Amino acid sequence: MRPPRLGGAERVGVFATRSPFRPNPIGLTCVKLDHVELTDAGPIIHVLGADLRDGTPVYDIKPYIPFADCRPDACGGWIEDAPWHELDVDFPEQLQAEVPAGKLAGLTEVLRQDPRRAGSKHEPTRVYHLAYAGLDVAFTVDGDVLHVVCVS
Repeated sequence: MRPPRLGGAERVGVFATRSPFRPNPIGLTCVKLDHVELTDAGPIIHVLGADLRDGTPVYDIKPYIPFADCRPDACGGWIEDAPWHELDVDFPEQLQAEVPAGKLAGLTEVLRQDPRRAGSKHEPTRVYHLAYAGLDVAFTVDGDVLHVVCVS
């Protein structure tokens, strides 16, 4: 896949990302990578601070992202080298009124982080849709400004 955080230009495996489009519904546990042991049967990943039993297999590994997780002493690996860019959100008041009050701030933050697919970054007239809290939010993006055009 091509993560938006990398500008959509660099390919990485789905298991190296935090994409919600995954082939499994496994939960998340933030752990510290202690070391990787290479054996004839394959690599063994040793982690610290896991909320699982010794010997439990790890099927899915995601990167730690400092702005999204809360481990001040952790480092982000490859994600730290990727540029971070947020959009300005033009969200008319009459459309904001369609969003439950407790959901508006979260929706605005998701929109600010640019929910488009990475390959769609240069289509200013295209109307995109985002499903959020049972709503369909339609928007366009022109340069660095996301314009909400409909909420239903």
